[in-house]
Amino acid sequence: MNRLHSPWIRILPAHRFQSVPSLLVFGKRCLLLLLSVVWSMDAGVARAAEPIIPPGAKLEKLFEGITLTEGVAVAMDGLVYFSDITFSHVSRNDRGQIHAGHIWRFDPATGKTTIFRSPSGMSNGIKFDAAGDMIVCEMADFGGRRVTRTDMRTGMSYILAAMYGGRPLNSPNDVTLDEKGRIYFSDPRYLGHEPIDQPVTGVYRIDLDGSIHRIISDAGKANGVCVSPDQKSIYVVSNENGATGFERLDQGVKSPGDKITSPLRKGLMALLAYDLHADGTATFRKTLVDYSPQDGPDGLVCDREGNLYVAVRAENRPGICVYSPEGKEIAYLKTEIPTNVGFGRGRDENLLYITAGKSLYRIRLNSRGYHLPSR
Repeated sequence: MNRLHSPWIRILPAHRFQSVPSLLVFGKRCLLLLLSVVWSMDAGVARAAEPIIPPGAKLEKLFEGITLTEGVAVAMDGLVYFSDITFSHVSRNDRGQIHAGHIWRFDPATGKTTIFRSPSGMSNGIKFDAAGDMIVCEMADFGGRRVTRTDMRTGMSYILAAMYGGRPLNSPNDVTLDEKGRIYFSDPRYLGHEPIDQPVTGVYRIDLDGSIHRIISDAGKANGVCVSPDQKSIYVVSNENGATGFERLDQGVKSPGDKITSPLRKGLMALLAYDLHADGTATFRKTLVDYSPQDGPDGLVCDREGNLYVAVRAENRPGICVYSPEGKEIAYLKTEIPTNVGFGRGRDENLLYITAGKSLYRIRLNSRGYHLPSR
């Protein structure tokens, strides 16, 4: 188009030049309006660019347990539940009796932590479904080796998964859900006396009809699992540390972190992204982060924007790493060696709870957590 004939550009005849001052006034007003819009957009960008971890935010220690805290999750009423994995080779009372695993409950209103369930079936990962029921992964080492659902109104528990292909599960570890209510869990083996019955340390899906399907077999030693807010991805942690039982532990160890008699042969330490299809199947997409030769991550959750909050156990840089969906690190919080993370609910959905060592922590962020399913 010829610029002289553009509807936005007109050459005024000389006899109409007297209207130019009014046009200039109109132009100034338009300019001011435009500048205000640009300023508003800039302000919005500035707000969006707020650091995830606010300057001056402090990590608050809430509770110290017995052995190794894990699987933190916040219920519909805001109460915080988390596992205490009491490894049988180190967790004994004064009379030499082995602890049977515990689930603790922290009340933010009172600051008190009390036992919710003991024995726990050696619980690890915990999540809550749309009905408010508790979904729990129970591991090996005298545990249940199953996935259970607890009706939080009645206290009754039900077994959702304990076998696959006619064989017991290895040691269900972490759990997540999708918006349809389907449950996904990992089944590795790290410690325990029981035989390893499943040849694959994979990821499984429990459908609404109760059927169980192995959907991922190529994720190394699958550990943490998380479905993305858009339902298009499932993220899987591989923490292939080489340990499968107690047979190689030195008799003199005093804690789960003590050395093993011979070096472990570590494998894939990575954060992996899989395409999650509408039918609940999954296809490998890419490796988001490769942590080798350091130790890899453990549990993880997402915020509303789809960013990943990952508990990284690398000894040279332990803490919570926040990644974009593409795997770019956008924030980091130093902690003792962590195991898992979980966001609060309601007005506290910007509180991030962290299990690390044998303790429970929290910190208030600028981001807000995403819970699955969201309804």
